[in-house]
Amino acid sequence: MLFHTFSSQEERRKFGGSDFFEIQFCRMPPKTEVGIITAVDSVNHWFDDSLYVSGDDDSAFLQEYDGIFDCGIYNNLETGTIDPYGINYYEPDLIDTIIAKLLNIRPTDYEKLVEWLNTAKKYNGFYILGV
Repeated sequence: MLFHTFSSQEERRKFGGSDFFEIQFCRMPPKTEVGIITAVDSVNHWFDDSLYVSGDDDSAFLQEYDGIFDCGIYNNLETGTIDPYGINYYEPDLIDTIIAKLLNIRPTDYEKLVEWLNTAKKYNGFYILGV
């Protein structure tokens, strides 16, 4: 299993400490400036409704998913593939395109991610937060 969920942060810490990618809903209001959304001070970590990728699986995740998540906005407002050490923000209008790519390519554990992304449509996009 590539994607993990935890019922509490205690459960997450017991599983793997803090060595995770966190895929997190963006809870900022719609129309918030991207510069604010991607600011280091705007991002919190370790939500129970996030998906987590263990640091042990980071290479597999990046190998299979980097080309799918090739449209993230970084903290410096540049766009590209997953920055494994930084903030990657994906705007709400990208979610359906990303889901279509996942359904076409079918990488490891994609079903769980598609389900989570469908929930992300209720939010102002999502983040992939690097380790």
